[in-house]
Amino acid sequence: MSDQTSAGGIPAPPRAMSFIFAAPASGSGKTTVTLGILRALKNRGIAVRGAKSGPDYIDPRFHEAACGQPCLNLDAWAMTAARITSLATGPLPLIIEGAMGLFDGAPPDSKGATADLARILGLPVILIVDAGKMAGSVAPLVHGFMAHDADVHIAGVILNNVGSPRHEAMLRRALANVPILGVIPRTAALSQPSRHLGLVQAQERPDLEAYLDAAATLIANHCDMDAIQAMLHPTAYASGPSHKAIPPAQRIAIAQDAAFAFCYPHLLQDWRDAGADLQFFSPLADEAAPDADLIYLPGGYPELYAGRLAANARFLGSLRRSNAQIYGECGGYMTLGAVLIDAEGTAHQMAGLLALETSFEKRALHLGYRDLQALAGPFAGAWKGHEFHYATTLKASGTPLFAATDAEGTPLPAMGLIRDNVSGSFAHIIDAA
Repeated sequence: MSDQTSAGGIPAPPRAMSFIFAAPASGSGKTTVTLGILRALKNRGIAVRGAKSGPDYIDPRFHEAACGQPCLNLDAWAMTAARITSLATGPLPLIIEGAMGLFDGAPPDSKGATADLARILGLPVILIVDAGKMAGSVAPLVHGFMAHDADVHIAGVILNNVGSPRHEAMLRRALANVPILGVIPRTAALSQPSRHLGLVQAQERPDLEAYLDAAATLIANHCDMDAIQAMLHPTAYASGPSHKAIPPAQRIAIAQDAAFAFCYPHLLQDWRDAGADLQFFSPLADEAAPDADLIYLPGGYPELYAGRLAANARFLGSLRRSNAQIYGECGGYMTLGAVLIDAEGTAHQMAGLLALETSFEKRALHLGYRDLQALAGPFAGAWKGHEFHYATTLKASGTPLFAATDAEGTPLPAMGLIRDNVSGSFAHIIDAA
């Protein structure tokens, strides 16, 4: 396959390749295997970088810790093929961790599935199968995935959660004609702590290095590292037009700590490339927002730190006194409101800049991709985004910020609020539409 543009306008991938880790379903061990491979390759002196399929703020930071290289999100629902190939191109081999099952995406046609990335980038898939509760049945499962789509090439299988040498022998006999790149024994030692939105963040784990080294040891002892390493080559695609997001302001102050960690690196890099000046500050450390044209409070876990944030008069005072545009996403949006009630039912006074009261006392999941059209505020135009939170809105009044539809084009109630120079919503912006 040559470095030329295909008839459909998607840059055709080169012969050199990296690969994608995927699975038949969530919970198969993709993250643990990916982190173990990244760290094991680093231990071998092989420089690699990771990427994550879809909207995810947690796993990419673990990728970065495992291999020491920046990790990006590649979202086949929210990003064009040109944008994806532009982000994927780089001097280091790329290992992508899929999301959910290989062919699982947004309704109605599973757009945004990990399989879409495999097609767009022309990368082979290593299928991670939780074989803990099967033996001969692994064969129709794996062969079914291998035969399902001729444009998605499954190059091999890693069997996870294998109970014993006898169990392994049964699985290998069932998959006699399938390349098996690893057989990982059942272990509870590498289970990761979780909370309502997924894993605990990388920076919150004091045992992070020990965890990554243990994962690397497990992988190195039970996977064919030579065969996996042989699949690694830098990814480079034919150049083509790829849009970048326009900065919402020239000088942008960005909250960044354990309470406000959910920023997409590709957007920040777009803003830098366009000449924007980015400054970072910590609300949890009670730092005042720097002088800027826009103060940006990203999503995160403010509900876990609501008491500390409510007591941080320097931080909250800097927001209340600012004449800059102030924008909050999800957790940042709740912080700009009047009251945030935590899971124990305790009410915390927030910035009070929006007529908004939210609560985690009674959780309700709000999940899905969103097409957004700005009605006002600093993020003008149309955007692709997603919503993922358990907060309940108790009170919200004012001018809405976004018109919204779901992934199927069904109109949703207007999202967010804007009042004077302050705006925000529960939507996370992924890329310009």
